Amino acid sequence: MDEPPDPLKPPDGFSMTGFRRGLRAALPLMLGLAPFGLVVGVVSQGQGLTLFETLLMSAAVYAGTAQLLTMQLWADPAPLLAAALATFAVNVRMVPMGAALAPVLDRMRGWRRWLAAGTIVDHSFALGVADMRGGARDGGFLLGIGVVLWLAWVLVATLGHVFGGLVRLPAGSPLFFAATATFCALLVPLWRGRRELWPWLLAAGVALAAARLGLPQPVPLLGGALSGAALAAWQERRA
Repeated sequence: MDEPPDPLKPPDGFSMTGFRRGLRAALPLMLGLAPFGLVVGVVSQGQGLTLFETLLMSAAVYAGTAQLLTMQLWADPAPLLAAALATFAVNVRMVPMGAALAPVLDRMRGWRRWLAAGTIVDHSFALGVADMRGGARDGGFLLGIGVVLWLAWVLVATLGHVFGGLVRLPAGSPLFFAATATFCALLVPLWRGRRELWPWLLAAGVALAAARLGLPQPVPLLGGALSGAALAAWQERRA
């Protein structure tokens, strides 16, 4: 006798139910996304980018840290090689993220798979992994989060450019902490118990030490991520 279909594991890897779940899951993330996107829009205006260039960059690059880093390096003539290497270093973390989500992405077909993979960010990765650990394999959930966050990112970055003169916030404004607070909150569903404590502590310690030593970005980010991942992989091998 055939088993009843599992709604969390659709045969084609995608369901509208999962897509709607992703849409709902992405809505609370706007609180952290909006201030970050506004800052990117304001900085792009200050660097002389037109509204169309800001819109195109936000839609195509879709990576706030990489966009800010590129604009900080912006000069005449533009240091294309330095900017490319810097953005590659910042975004190379997406490679292991995509590999971790392979059980979901591999079940999808056609444009849905490419759109889901192309809209993966830290937020959708964290929620996607938590959903997988709950037994789900529905790419609609991942795609729903990605679509909402991509549209919101383009919108708020554009608004930041248009109203750049009105949203210039002081350096110590609490709103700038919203994006950091969101990333910290995303760690909660990824926590699997005390055995993960040491990799997390090592990653945080290395990143903070590198920042205190004055090492340029993205060295602290990469150092923390790679050291924590290496210790976690070593622990998994021993287990």
